[in-house]
Amino acid sequence: MSDDLELRMAERVRSACVEAARLGYEDAAMSGLCGEGALEAAIGAIEKLDLRELLPVPRTMDEKER
Repeated sequence: MSDDLELRMAERVRSACVEAARLGYEDAAMSGLCGEGALEAAIGAIEKLDLRELLPVPRTMDEKER
């Protein structure tokens, strides 16, 4: 895997983690959880991320030849 591809993948993972944490925290805070509980919910949201969704879609042989 090239350095550029690895960096783009790492950036996608970081972005997905930040977004999951933000949404998890907001949902928990709106539900009335304290700061500590909301933080735990944010961490739980990161743990539940489906990392397979972040992987690049494999190209078909036809696309590689173009």
